[in-house]
Amino acid sequence: MHLAAHFPGVNNTTVWADPRSRSQIDFSSFEQLARTAERGKFDFFFLAEGLRLREHNGRVHDLDVVGRPESLTVLNALAAVTERLGLAATVNATFNEPYELARRLATLDHLSGGRAAWNVVTSSDAFTGENFRRGGYLDRADRYVRAAEFVATARELWDSWTPDGVSRPFAHEGPQFTVSGEFTVPRSPQGHPVVIQAGDSSEGREFAASAADIIFTRHGTLEAGRDFYADVKGRLAAYGREADSLKIMPGVTVVVGDNDAEAQEKAAEIRRQQVSPQNAILAAEQIWGTGLSAYDPDGPLPDIDPVPDSRITQGRVRHGDPFAIVARWRALAEAKGLSLRGTVIETTTRQSFIGSPRTVAAELTAFVDQRAADGFILVPHLTPGGLDDVVDRVVPLLQESGAFRSEYAGSTLRSHLGLPEPVWKG
Repeated sequence: MHLAAHFPGVNNTTVWADPRSRSQIDFSSFEQLARTAERGKFDFFFLAEGLRLREHNGRVHDLDVVGRPESLTVLNALAAVTERLGLAATVNATFNEPYELARRLATLDHLSGGRAAWNVVTSSDAFTGENFRRGGYLDRADRYVRAAEFVATARELWDSWTPDGVSRPFAHEGPQFTVSGEFTVPRSPQGHPVVIQAGDSSEGREFAASAADIIFTRHGTLEAGRDFYADVKGRLAAYGREADSLKIMPGVTVVVGDNDAEAQEKAAEIRRQQVSPQNAILAAEQIWGTGLSAYDPDGPLPDIDPVPDSRITQGRVRHGDPFAIVARWRALAEAKGLSLRGTVIETTTRQSFIGSPRTVAAELTAFVDQRAADGFILVPHLTPGGLDDVVDRVVPLLQESGAFRSEYAGSTLRSHLGLPEPVWKG
């Protein structure tokens, strides 16, 4: 089993109102969570990225008001206070360039002794594009075309130094990039940093099968996980790859209690914290596409139709047909007698694994044994102490059963993941 820690910054999982929550900017928060993950022998520490502060109803989204630090800068600092933990940065392939990013990633790999990873993301969002000189955006169909050539070009740059330390000129000419010259960073300890891909579309799955070492997915149920696992692993042969060359790691949440009943009570309370009355209205406004401040969050759902193609929220993806979502919400609210807030809690929050330490350990193991995942990226609801229960109470049981390592076997992220060093292509 592979385990990773996601820093729970600006997402709906995080509960910032909890008095145990600390800053998402102070280095001490990053350091504490990373040290906890390394104490638990996790494979890597994972940072998300946001290139523009999201907006809602013309104002900066509440979860973004304190800002978003740049991932690689934070990870370079964490390299100095950790020894074995992998360090994964989310960096956008739409609004960066291969030469500059390949240098930054290779530098992190050197500074960390071979622990760097790159989570490749794309954007078709003109709102984000306004933050950049060229502005605009890529058509959705072109995002992965650019990303695939971006990754291939970065690998050409990393391979422009031989394993014995000789630099050779590089030259790449393609539809997206034309670059040539001399790369400034020698071949790094891993050869290439580990490549992660996050995406569930058919294009995303194909890109992962062709180019990624890890795919970060949102499939949290056993059945959905098994379907996704079989689909993506089944695509690897077309690229001459073995099943173990791509690790599938869903993002999950865990709630641990002394017993299963206590854990269920804790999980319900966390869901209530995640969806305050204010957050319930905000979530509903994203679906309805219009202001709903006149509605009572503890009352019934709004009795109006959603506004199609609304731009009330900027920088966040509006998932699915709003009319279909509203119809589902109304049916659920009627069937269960739910208020607006209750419906939002029911539809937008979940904990993947809930129970006593032994229950959680058994369920995590079952997912891996039944080929629904190769491991998990844990997203705690508290920063920075949200992993403590898992590391202190669940990991020892996984180690005892042989499902998870007791010690790191190597020093690089590739060694943690069981991935071979890439063959040098001179």
